[in-house]
Amino acid sequence: MKVGCVKEIKKQEYRVGMTPDNVKSYVNAGHTVYIEAGAGEGSGFEDSEYSAAGALLCAGPEEVWEKSDMVIKVKEPLPEEYGYFREGLVLYTYFHLAADEKLTDALLDAGVKSVAYETLIERNGSIPLLAPMSQIAGRLSIQEGAKYLEKPFGGRGVLLSGVPGTPKAKVVILGAGSVGINACRTAVGMGADVTILDVNLERLAYLDDIFGARIQTLYSTDAAIEKEVSDADLVVGAVLIPGKSAPKLMKKEYLKNMKPGSVIVDVAVDQGGCCETTKATYHDDPVYTVDGVVHYCVGNMPGAVPRTSTIALTNATLKYGLQIADKGLEDACRENDVIYSAVNTYGGKLTCRNVADSFGREYTDIRTLA
Repeated sequence: MKVGCVKEIKKQEYRVGMTPDNVKSYVNAGHTVYIEAGAGEGSGFEDSEYSAAGALLCAGPEEVWEKSDMVIKVKEPLPEEYGYFREGLVLYTYFHLAADEKLTDALLDAGVKSVAYETLIERNGSIPLLAPMSQIAGRLSIQEGAKYLEKPFGGRGVLLSGVPGTPKAKVVILGAGSVGINACRTAVGMGADVTILDVNLERLAYLDDIFGARIQTLYSTDAAIEKEVSDADLVVGAVLIPGKSAPKLMKKEYLKNMKPGSVIVDVAVDQGGCCETTKATYHDDPVYTVDGVVHYCVGNMPGAVPRTSTIALTNATLKYGLQIADKGLEDACRENDVIYSAVNTYGGKLTCRNVADSFGREYTDIRTLA
């Protein structure tokens, strides 16, 4: 198969879909790899490293898109890239289609076979291609939240850990999945007073076993969220329903009872955000204030640490990408039915139920098509 990787064009996105080590794996398996010149520079990978691994360098994205049977990216395609779509192209990346109907329509109209990292679900229920970025985003959420609690950045001037004789900052985490657990681990490590809420009692019991008296676990209800955030210094939105828009757990009305200068970090922004006042921001202008509450809503948080993020992501995506390249998407799905779960559009049909439900559209089972 001819496999391509282009430079990300999303504002301040420095990650890349393939490392030189990935290229070598594809080439050793008999595939041809096209890399756009400069694609890996933001993550610290030089063109010479890709060439040494066996990639063919292309001067611009057009050549990569045109020559490749499968294009591997990190972020969802932007409107400037829709013109490269064509029937039968396999596009392997994050999509978050439930929050982007225009992109969904562009993929459907062109007949693209879209394979979404965020909806690939293993037999044990894990989401292996989302997990590494969730781990990074969860840890970054506390790091960034701590920074924007500082007075010069608009926060209320609170140190997460406090010092002897002063109160610790209160961190409230909404959701106890991968993002929430990693946020919890980091917040506890920094010495904060941590409360985490979820509707999964088994997950809360697990966290109680792991962290013991160092955290407070609560069953998530509207009343519990409203009460806890009113006393919070930092709120982390860590809610995920694969393929669906994030539920709006943080109501705008809650903000008026929060402390002036408190901070919300909405990690769910890629899926539309779990706060009613969320709007996507970028690393060069990451925050805005609503009702005195600082909002950090960067849609590609792991892009702030691209070297770590790229290596972590491609470690996870390589295995499935090689299966698709070796067998073709259809046979790869038949041989490993887990891959079916990642196919969001195929032959002009919506093949992810949660995405289809988000738009009230018809869902088609991929097994009847591929």
